[in-house]
Amino acid sequence: MVREQYTTATEGTHVQRPENPCVYKIGIYGWRKRCLYLFVLLLLIILLVNFALTIWILKVMWFSPTGMGHLRVTKDGLRLEGESEFLFPLYAKEIHSRVDSSLLLQSTQNVTVNARNSEGEVTGRLKVGPKMVEVQSQHFQINSKDGKPLFTVDEKEVVVGTDKLRVTGPEGALFEHSVETPLVRADPFQDLRLESPTRSLSMDAPKGVHIKAHAGKIEALSQMDIVFQSSDGMLVLDAETVCLPKLVQGTQGSAGSSQELYEICVCPDGKLYLSVAGAGTTCHESSHVCL
Repeated sequence: MVREQYTTATEGTHVQRPENPCVYKIGIYGWRKRCLYLFVLLLLIILLVNFALTIWILKVMWFSPTGMGHLRVTKDGLRLEGESEFLFPLYAKEIHSRVDSSLLLQSTQNVTVNARNSEGEVTGRLKVGPKMVEVQSQHFQINSKDGKPLFTVDEKEVVVGTDKLRVTGPEGALFEHSVETPLVRADPFQDLRLESPTRSLSMDAPKGVHIKAHAGKIEALSQMDIVFQSSDGMLVLDAETVCLPKLVQGTQGSAGSSQELYEICVCPDGKLYLSVAGAGTTCHESSHVCL
């Protein structure tokens, strides 16, 4: 330890200073100085390494004043070129591709597109899965390029806006309820079949029902009854030949009659039967058919 001595003297008194006065040195010397230089050198090396890593990251990620890599920042939003993978949900107002390419969305599980209101509730959803495509919305509509509705679905009805609906399946189309259409037609040289396996089949129209077969025949088959009913008009069978091959035939008339002629008789309940024609009517002779 250095001891300091202070000497006071009056004015005019000569004080003799010691021959070897103590000299004080200010600074860091020895191992402390070497440690300080080593620490500064280490900080400088770390600074250079960080600077090099920053330059490398900027080079690898393709940072530029307009964006990063394939991501470009424009005045209209973000522009992403090439293929991109999103690990979490993507929120956007509008997504569209370039003019000369198509937009492709794919996933190993499913692709889901949600529309939300201001409160965050889902108001519409499109889900494309590996086995089905699900659309959840109050109203679903497909339009043509001109804006014409082609297919519309809501809770009350399904509307097909095209001029023609074509069903090409071998089993046709199955409707559990009524179908409203102005025309039902088969392809050329193909048969048209309207069938109800377990229920009844009804065709109604306010101005009439027209059934036409231009190059074939019309068959109406039923296990029970076939009823033709007209409330205000009449039933017209307009043909060169009207054939009723399975009408009930009454008993023979007189034994001397050799003509293969019959007359059609009508029971009070509307039932038709055949009776061998004679000089006069023979319906009363076969009236037991009506019993």
